[in-house]
Amino acid sequence: MTPEPSSANAAPPLGEVGRITGVFIDPKKAFADIAARPRWIVPVVLLILTGLAFTYTYSTRIGWERYVHQMLDNSSRIQNMEPAAREQAFEVQRKIAPYTFWAGSVLGAPVMILVAAAVLLLMCKMGGVPLKFKQMFAIVSYAMLTGVISGILAIVVMFLKNPEDFNMLNPLAFNLAAFLEPPPATGKFVYSLAKSFDLFSFGTLALEAVGISAAAPKTSFSKALILVVTPWLVWVLVSSGFAMLG
Repeated sequence: MTPEPSSANAAPPLGEVGRITGVFIDPKKAFADIAARPRWIVPVVLLILTGLAFTYTYSTRIGWERYVHQMLDNSSRIQNMEPAAREQAFEVQRKIAPYTFWAGSVLGAPVMILVAAAVLLLMCKMGGVPLKFKQMFAIVSYAMLTGVISGILAIVVMFLKNPEDFNMLNPLAFNLAAFLEPPPATGKFVYSLAKSFDLFSFGTLALEAVGISAAAPKTSFSKALILVVTPWLVWVLVSSGFAMLG
């Protein structure tokens, strides 16, 4: 009779540095540890700090008038307003934008992780993958660390580019929209769809799939990838539709 492996032979738990580096270097090992010990505080804090750093840099380096001009110039409804009404809308948005971004920097990452974890857990339940919510929340939290990399790169780009050339609506040229003219030259639906096909989004999806397959070893990576990509595609189509209407 073959003896059961002792706990002494089990892999030692990873520290936070090992987890964070492992997500990008050896994700299967890292996510196996994350699923076994589902902590999430450190990646969430890192995402919040990155968001705050980005917002602070944008507000001091470029300013909110530039962002509001970019946003309103892409709105056909605003462009059809009378000049006085358009100016009033600009002033209102200029006052609101900083508060929106500061609040989003703090609340955006936790809310996104919560929603994504709930949706992916539902997909896993439908696909017969036995995971708990705390495991999924931790998996999504670490998978979204790609946002720390993209945030840091966006901050670097802000310093490298002339402030007038920085596009807040698409700060990094790692998606298909970088090869298109912004609206109205390109349709809003097509531009939003192209912007969604982003290198960092694909990286997050791949890490989530690795996390699910590592947490549930009987689930193949291909099955996990289907469970992850399906709701993402639905979201991309819906958000692109709203962009077209807006």
